[in-house]
Amino acid sequence: MWHVHRGAANVWILGSISPLPRDITWRSKQVESVLESTSQVLVQKPLEISIPRILWMLIADRKYLMVGGGKRLKDVLPLDLYRRFAAQRSNVGEDADKWERYRPIVAVAFLQRDAFHQVNLSMRLDLGAALRVLAKKHGVRIEEIKVAGVSDMLEALKTMPAATERTCVEASLTTIESGLPRLVDRAQAWAVGNVERIENLPELKDVDACRTALDAGKGALDVIGRIRQTWLENIERYLRSAGTTIAVVNLDMLLERGGLLDQLRAKGYEIDAP
Repeated sequence: MWHVHRGAANVWILGSISPLPRDITWRSKQVESVLESTSQVLVQKPLEISIPRILWMLIADRKYLMVGGGKRLKDVLPLDLYRRFAAQRSNVGEDADKWERYRPIVAVAFLQRDAFHQVNLSMRLDLGAALRVLAKKHGVRIEEIKVAGVSDMLEALKTMPAATERTCVEASLTTIESGLPRLVDRAQAWAVGNVERIENLPELKDVDACRTALDAGKGALDVIGRIRQTWLENIERYLRSAGTTIAVVNLDMLLERGGLLDQLRAKGYEIDAP
C-alpha cells in the first residue's frame, strides 16, 4: 500500500488490478493492521446491473450495443481486424456466429473474457468487496465512491468515434494474441506484492494507444478522466483533516505518468511507496 500523508492526515491506498487469477485468495496482514486505527475505507460503488436493468438496456439502448441495419460484425469491422477476431474466436472454442450481432467493442469484450478464462484469469474478482468484509469485521465505516455507472458507460458508447472504437478493438485483439503472458505475470506479481515487477512490465503499445484515445475523449466519452478526478477529490478530502483512511484504487490509475500518485506529489503530499 502507498501511504499518502500530511501532518496528522493519513490515506493508505491499496492498488487493485484486473484481471486476477480465478483461484486467488487475497489476504493482507498490513491492511488488517492499518484497519485497527482507520476511521473509514473508500471503495468504488459497484455497477448497479440488475436483470431488469439489463433488459431495459437491451430494449431501450439496443442500437448502441448491437450492429444495426441488419448487418453483422464482419460487415462493420475492417477485414484485417475481422480475420484476427475470427481466428481468436475459433481459438476459444466458439462457433463462427458467436457475437456477430454485437458492435465491435462489445463483441471483443466477450471474446477477451473467454480468452482470460483459458489462462485462469478473471475480471470478476473484486478487491473492494474483500476490503468491505474486513472493514465490517473491524467495525470500520465504509464509504462508497460512485465513479461511473451503467448510464455513464452507455453514454460513452453512444458518443464513441468509430476510430476510437477500432483502436480499442485492436488493443483487445493484441492483448488476446500476445499479451496474455504479461497479464498472468502481472497478476502473479500483484499477488505477492511485487510492485517493482508490475512497473517493469511494459504496456502493449496498442493498449496504450486505446487509453490515449479514450483520454482524449470529450463529454460522455471522458469516463477515465472523470474517474481519475473523482478519486483525486475524495482522497484529498480526507487529507485535509487528521485521521486514517484506506482507499482501493485501480493500480494503473495510480502508477501511470501523470496519474494519481504524480498528482498528489505535485500538490505537496508526502508519499511512502510499498
